Amino acid sequence: MKSKTYTFFLLAVLFIVVMNAVSCGTKFGQIIIAKPDEYRHTYEAKEKVTLRAIAQVFKDKVMGSNIKIDRENKRVETDYIIQGEWRTKSVATVKKINWKESEVVLSVITEKKTDNGWEMRRLLEKEQYASLFDTIELKIYEEMSKIE
Repeated sequence: MKSKTYTFFLLAVLFIVVMNAVSCGTKFGQIIIAKPDEYRHTYEAKEKVTLRAIAQVFKDKVMGSNIKIDRENKRVETDYIIQGEWRTKSVATVKKINWKESEVVLSVITEKKTDNGWEMRRLLEKEQYASLFDTIELKIYEEMSKIE
């Protein structure tokens, strides 16, 4: 009898935890947006190094295809990469703040194919962008170590 009560209690707790997790989270890619999200981060690195680091992160994480570095406009941009009903493109601009700092504005554009065409959706949240910025910072250190 005690075993049945304990099992019932565990199932009830598990059910409550699962229902709470399901009800709290937004569904993957369900939020439709009118313009891409942009997040900013400052690095202690020159623009040239930062641009190369961003391009390498875009390549490593497959955040688009045909990665282009526009040194004149200080911008890294990819073409869309299509996977099923989704397509993703990444854009980053670098702005010199002072002799040793650069600001990066990063945007990952994700769209879902619908009957009316492509709809822009929010796929990444602030935490995922923070993780990308951390990865970029590591790549910046790698790029700086290559410079003689």
